[in-house]
Amino acid sequence: MYRYLSGVNSPQDIKKMNKMQMIELSKEIRKFLVKKVSATGGHLASNLGVVELTLALHKVFDSPTDKIIWDVGHQAYVHKIITGRKEQFDTLRQFKGLSGFPKESESEHDIFDTGHSSTSISAGLGIAVARDINKEKFNVISVIGDGAITGGMAIEALNNLGFLKKNMIVVFNDNEMSIDKNTGAFSTYMSKIIRNSETLIFKDNVDKIMNLTQVGEIISKKANRLTDSIISSFSPEQCGFIDALGIKYIGPLDGHNLDELIDIFEYAKHVDGPKFIHVKTIKGKGYKFAEKCPENYHGVGKFDYKEGVKHSGSRSISSIVGTTLSEMASYNDKIVAITAAMPTGTGLNIFEKFHPDRYFDVGITEQHATTFSAGLAKAGMKPYFAVYSTFLQRGYDQLIHDVCITKKAVTFLVDRAGLVGNDGETHHGQFDLSYMNIIPNLIVMAPKDTDEMVEMIKYSERCDYPLSIRYPRGTEYYFDKSEYNLFKKEHSFENTPIDTYNIGNPEVIFDNITKKENLEKDNCNPEIKCSKKEIEDVKNIHNDDFRRKKIAVITIGNMLLPAIKAIDNIKDESFEYRIINSRYLKPLNIEKYLELLDGINYVVTIEDNVVTGGFGSNIEKIIAQNNLKTKLEIIGIPDAFIEHGDTEILMDKIGMSPEIIKERIIEFCR
Repeated sequence: MYRYLSGVNSPQDIKKMNKMQMIELSKEIRKFLVKKVSATGGHLASNLGVVELTLALHKVFDSPTDKIIWDVGHQAYVHKIITGRKEQFDTLRQFKGLSGFPKESESEHDIFDTGHSSTSISAGLGIAVARDINKEKFNVISVIGDGAITGGMAIEALNNLGFLKKNMIVVFNDNEMSIDKNTGAFSTYMSKIIRNSETLIFKDNVDKIMNLTQVGEIISKKANRLTDSIISSFSPEQCGFIDALGIKYIGPLDGHNLDELIDIFEYAKHVDGPKFIHVKTIKGKGYKFAEKCPENYHGVGKFDYKEGVKHSGSRSISSIVGTTLSEMASYNDKIVAITAAMPTGTGLNIFEKFHPDRYFDVGITEQHATTFSAGLAKAGMKPYFAVYSTFLQRGYDQLIHDVCITKKAVTFLVDRAGLVGNDGETHHGQFDLSYMNIIPNLIVMAPKDTDEMVEMIKYSERCDYPLSIRYPRGTEYYFDKSEYNLFKKEHSFENTPIDTYNIGNPEVIFDNITKKENLEKDNCNPEIKCSKKEIEDVKNIHNDDFRRKKIAVITIGNMLLPAIKAIDNIKDESFEYRIINSRYLKPLNIEKYLELLDGINYVVTIEDNVVTGGFGSNIEKIIAQNNLKTKLEIIGIPDAFIEHGDTEILMDKIGMSPEIIKERIIEFCR
């Protein structure tokens, strides 16, 4: 099926190919990627854009001796194909299958684990420094792109690289996008270089002049390699920033021109000191649907590659967030929305359409975004920073120092909380309940379903404290009592709307626990003289009641639904339940919880967060400090990094699927 790709099993196979064969190989790789990714889901557009770039790197450099480090990592599929993993692509991002990111444990060619952005230059510089200390000889190449250059860490690393003057290469894959269009002054600065027509004309003229002479024919290749370096000194106003750091700027290059890429990489390979090679690529190249709308093909689920991605009828949770916030901003002109290069992922692209003057995409800069939000709050605005759980970690110091210490009323809309599935360790939102739990002055809420999430967002408008609302990835989901046998029986049920209840109060979802006073009232009227037999019957009922197992199941966030599914299938008639939707991680209304735990034999907490320092630890503290005579079982994500795979498979593996939760409750209460 594939004339050239079938014979590629290592970088050495690329080195044997001529340019024409590599061009044909590029076409085959694109066909391969589209077919494989459409079957498994994954990052498509970014990988289609780096085919020639990846081939050129492996043609010139000797991986794994030379260290090629991929930033973000979702642009490394072609690298995986070349380095002997193409036969595994049917398992891409599947449980126990090929990772969607570089993994040191997967291949010696994957030099550094990546998944978040802006890390490659720092890691590469560390490797280059260690190389020189150890007096070793190899090249270090950091490939950064898809918006990662907008991250503050990348700029910090460039600054340090220019100071240390280490021999390494930074390849800037410039497709003017991360997931959405890049923003920020640095992105604009790079675009100006590309749009500098006088510079490009000068480059063309140099090439033509060199080719007109006999000497030119001999040295044309070297001249071509040097042209971009010459450009650097002729247009300092355009690329002076990189030069000012002490790094040689080369570019911009056509990232789909193999001749040009190979020549420049060969040249850079033999030039000492730090080099910054600016490569211009087209995200989604070679697949018409992805070229037209690359943002729709950044990360995709399974789709028909002949028809392209079709949008489902279900609404994403993120889009509902964006719609809700946009509606609120229509009547409150103080509301502003902030994203760190994730407008589509967080749903803020919807907000941008209706309120462009109050929408801010600050690039991949979570630290800045957090303090920027604090500044907006200080000046009387109502800022909402929508951010993935795993990415908010990068703004942790600012969350503490700039928001919570001085109680700035910033609302954090924490998306992708809990396990997110196929992206794996780097993207699971499994730590946010723990890392936010220890911060004073921060209110942390987690809704049981999409309706409650909307209520919480509306409630946040009136909150004058730092507030975090965390919710999972996926499509809208709702708690419907009619779906469960549990609610067809008699029980007490209270539903307290978000906007009327006190901060920290939980919601009782189900309660069929029999109270002692109810037994006495129902079985023997104290105003009527009871017979001996009647008194004995009441005692027997009481004894039977004491033998019954009274269980409080307390869930936070979207774990209510699997918990109820679990309990709905428990057939043990000796179990009585009080099911509680906590709504809050903090603060907690201690008096209310003491009331709900009175007379309870067993307490089970369930959260999609690591068990260390999360919601369960707060309930454990209440039990311990008030000397409650009850046993506690904390169900949550183990104290470990969780691999990639379908979320349902992962939840089953870590003991948090409804079936296993049922078994754990039964075993705990025996």
